[in-house]
Amino acid sequence: MTSRCLCVLNAGSSSLKFALYRVMPDGAPRRALSGEVERIGEKGRLLIAPTDGAAPRETPLAARDHAEALAALAALPDGPLTAPGLEGFGHRVVHGGPTLTTPVLVDTAALAQIEAVSPLAPLHNPPAITVLKALAARFPALPQVACFDTAFHRGHPAVADRFAIPDEFYQAGVRRYGFHGLSYEYIAGALVAHYPAVAAGRVVVAHLGNGASMCALANGHSVDSSMGFTALDGLPMGTRSGSLDPGVILWLQQQKGWNGDRVEHFLYEECGLKGLSGVSNDMRTLLASEAPLAQLAVEYFVYHVARTAGALAASMGGIDAFVFTAGIGERSPEIRARVLQRLEWLGFTLDDAANQQGGPCLTTGSARPAYVIPTDEELVIARHTLALIDAR
Repeated sequence: MTSRCLCVLNAGSSSLKFALYRVMPDGAPRRALSGEVERIGEKGRLLIAPTDGAAPRETPLAARDHAEALAALAALPDGPLTAPGLEGFGHRVVHGGPTLTTPVLVDTAALAQIEAVSPLAPLHNPPAITVLKALAARFPALPQVACFDTAFHRGHPAVADRFAIPDEFYQAGVRRYGFHGLSYEYIAGALVAHYPAVAAGRVVVAHLGNGASMCALANGHSVDSSMGFTALDGLPMGTRSGSLDPGVILWLQQQKGWNGDRVEHFLYEECGLKGLSGVSNDMRTLLASEAPLAQLAVEYFVYHVARTAGALAASMGGIDAFVFTAGIGERSPEIRARVLQRLEWLGFTLDDAANQQGGPCLTTGSARPAYVIPTDEELVIARHTLALIDAR
């Protein structure tokens, strides 16, 4: 009997990540392979990593856009789109706007809503839409499910959800959405599974990667987030500015004569760690550099992670635990150490040996716990996709 399969896709601005899941007899999805098309639009490559012990494969691939990247995956005889028993596709969609607050089966109406909020996630929603449309043309009989990074945060109290602007703008959808919700949803579930007493308390989670944000979890629910209306807000990121006085935008327009497109490119592509350091958007490169601005960029990042942790703790009336996740959070002992040293006043005492080993617990037994928990957004998408397909 052919096993049931699902394909999960995550379209970035210049990448297309994928994972194939097999549905096990108990109904749980289990990853069979994963990979990524990198550097779409230039001379990139295709990476495939099976989970059965077979060697990873890497081949050159020059895809001009996401549709070509998808076509290349469809041409693989043993790829994620040609697996026997394939029943549907799940997608990470960064912005769902005010109306798409749960995972949905994608139809014409849902696609139109995703397109309508694309200006709020210009690096992520447009490529996701390209992939959705290309799959619909290639596999018209297979369902597609969109899972939104904004959905997990939709229960915020009004004081965390609104800006201090007239109500008419809030009603039009101008509000704080929060992002990386699929990652936070996974972490919330992992805490319940492995640290149930912690999960019931007040936890600050730091999703630290090229895109970075933080979330306040109270009893597993998001009550505040560092990101707001768009994925530009909050922490400094690889190439994104993070929080910025709106007056800077006015100055760029009035004094430099920049139009909206120029400002958008600047904030999304030329700022953050890359802009501040003048060296790189890669934390590993910055940590290895002796350039003064590279060192400043690292310290700036650490400072704002710790500063945001204090703000999120205040939003919950205290903090019981801290979690690091995503690329930098999972792989950089130095960044974790520097953040926790700045949070000693909140009761976190670093265990150097445990930190160097990658945790999972990074603090001494008498201190408040801090953990490293690897995130798995694709598994969350696979679970939602399977549930909606089975409920059709």
